[in-house]
Amino acid sequence: MEESSSMKISPLDLMSAMIKGKLDPSNVSSNAAATVLLENREFVMVLTTSIAVLIGCVVVLIWRRSTAPKPKPLEPPKRVVEKLPEIEVDDGTKKVTIFFGTQTGTAEGFAKAIAEEGKARYEKATFRVVDLDDYAADDDEYEERFKKETLGLFFLATYGDGEPTDNAARFYKWFTEGGEKGDGWLQNLQYGVFGLGNRQYEHFNKVAKVVDEVLAEQGGKRLVPVGLGDDDQCIEDDFTAWKEELWPALDQLLRDEDDTTVSTPYTAAVLEYRVVLHDPLEASVDEKKWHNVNGHAIVDAQHPVRANVAVRKELHTPESDRSCTHLEFDISGTGVVYETGDHVGVYCENLSETVEEAIRLIGLSPDSYFSIHTDDEDGKPLSGSSLPPPFPPCTLRTALVRYADVLSSPKKSALLALAAHASDPSEADRLRHLASPAGKDEYSEWVIAPQRSLLEVMAEFPSAKPPVGVFFAAVAPRLQPRYYSISSSPRMAPTRIHVTCALVYDKMPTGRIHKGVCSTWMKNSVPLEKSQDCSWAPIFVRQSNFRLPADNKVPVIMIGPGTGLAPFRGFLQERLALKEGGAELGPSVLFFGCRNRQMDYIYEDELNQFVNTGALSELIVAFSREGPTKEYVQHKMMEKASEIWSMISQGAYIYVCGDAKGMARDVHRALHTILQEQGSLDSSKAESMVKNLQMTGRYLRDVW
Repeated sequence: MEESSSMKISPLDLMSAMIKGKLDPSNVSSNAAATVLLENREFVMVLTTSIAVLIGCVVVLIWRRSTAPKPKPLEPPKRVVEKLPEIEVDDGTKKVTIFFGTQTGTAEGFAKAIAEEGKARYEKATFRVVDLDDYAADDDEYEERFKKETLGLFFLATYGDGEPTDNAARFYKWFTEGGEKGDGWLQNLQYGVFGLGNRQYEHFNKVAKVVDEVLAEQGGKRLVPVGLGDDDQCIEDDFTAWKEELWPALDQLLRDEDDTTVSTPYTAAVLEYRVVLHDPLEASVDEKKWHNVNGHAIVDAQHPVRANVAVRKELHTPESDRSCTHLEFDISGTGVVYETGDHVGVYCENLSETVEEAIRLIGLSPDSYFSIHTDDEDGKPLSGSSLPPPFPPCTLRTALVRYADVLSSPKKSALLALAAHASDPSEADRLRHLASPAGKDEYSEWVIAPQRSLLEVMAEFPSAKPPVGVFFAAVAPRLQPRYYSISSSPRMAPTRIHVTCALVYDKMPTGRIHKGVCSTWMKNSVPLEKSQDCSWAPIFVRQSNFRLPADNKVPVIMIGPGTGLAPFRGFLQERLALKEGGAELGPSVLFFGCRNRQMDYIYEDELNQFVNTGALSELIVAFSREGPTKEYVQHKMMEKASEIWSMISQGAYIYVCGDAKGMARDVHRALHTILQEQGSLDSSKAESMVKNLQMTGRYLRDVW
């Protein structure tokens, strides 16, 4: 009997055969093929339906893509400036506007303290604290709003070479240089000004003095003499003394005859954040959320970006007993841009040994994960909004690493906060005494003169254990960014910011070895060229007026010993790039100084190369430890007096960078002498010429 030619084939076998190409039609009779298909007709139906659906989906997808609108390019978010409410019409209450220009937060703190005490003293008055940068969007709005003010208090810090703070720069330029505003346009304004400065600097409290004078010239009525706070001593005492002069003047303006609210002495409350504890497991995620893009349209002190350390190298030779670091931040992809002569702000971290000591003194678990808040659980502001802005949720250890300044001398308000949480009554009494007017001399001798740190003070009063909310609100101020003159030019290094940083390592009067927070971090940093797990820091750029002349042919005189060379390295990179681009350069001379050419002659090869290429006409170096007598840059200037006079006569720009308290003063005196002797001028005319060079922007200083 003949065997049947039909075979039972499973759907899986059929599909496998089709895919692998083994179902050869030439080897299968039509009857056999039909039999196969009929026996598997359900599978064939499913297969053909699936193919039809797949083809339909592809057609729809192509049609949608062809008709869909083109995606818009991503745009960076625009900066949103919170507009201040308009000054209301007279509603029976007297209004006091308190303006502040601050660099480290002290001026803002004083402004808020005055507002808090004012609210307690004058129930029928309203107090408003205003950041000068937020007050108006442009010059016209500044003028329009100021005309409506009737009572204003100004807290203005001066930093650098008599410059306003970043947040007061726009106001200061408008107020002192703006166009004609009309005689007596501020005749309705009564005002008081308190300045924050340091008497060691030449332009002590310049900003406050100038604003005070201009306010009076424009018709304002001065309530109290300008307060000159001196951070070299105890600025809190200066503030208190000025405040005690202010209250009687405000009493006359803000008190009614039946007002008795001032009879009770005011005691400032100890500031304290509301603290919320969180699950420690959240810490491992939240604390790694640092990216190189900050999510804001701008990069500034409030919105820094992460920058990796690309290069780090020691600039001193092994023979030197000191250290100077060359460091390069990689800014590619961060959105950060800079110009030659700008400054970079660096947020650094406390050393591990400092953090461990702080943890021991505070006596709390370093792994506690918490957040701090300036409002209560119902959303009502705490302490009248006097609290500094909170930092992100983190562990106590991270908060001490990134945010707490524990090496500066504590302010009197910090001593009072410690006293409030000291379990030993004798320690509490001692802390209160040091913070009191009666303890002024002891505070100066025991805290200020020996530069005793907060950690050292806490070690002397071990029973003072403030809770976390008090410690970060009232005891330890915020760790501030450190500023460095950028030592590169974007023409040479568009994706790098170079820093030249001398290590701070000093023995303090108390015996403590003070290690500079940022300089030590830089010296110990791990660069990307050594490890992918490199060091990084949040950074931002602060613009400067320290710029080369717009005309490349104008002569340039640069004076910068030590790390004061930093911006001039950027200048010379710029000049070299210009020369290589075909620009004609005017003459230039650099006065540099160091101790010994075998130890601390930083960037020696580069400087010689700048001379060889013509970017620098003449290099003059003073070595202070090589000869029988110490020789500094000002001595070299005197040797080149006729050359300097000739260059100034040809319109030269003069630049000085470095130590403000010593070198910059000596250089200033040398310049005055050169003008007097070479120009045959008397002393007053020589000084007038120096001031004219400053006013016209031909004598610029980048000093600290």
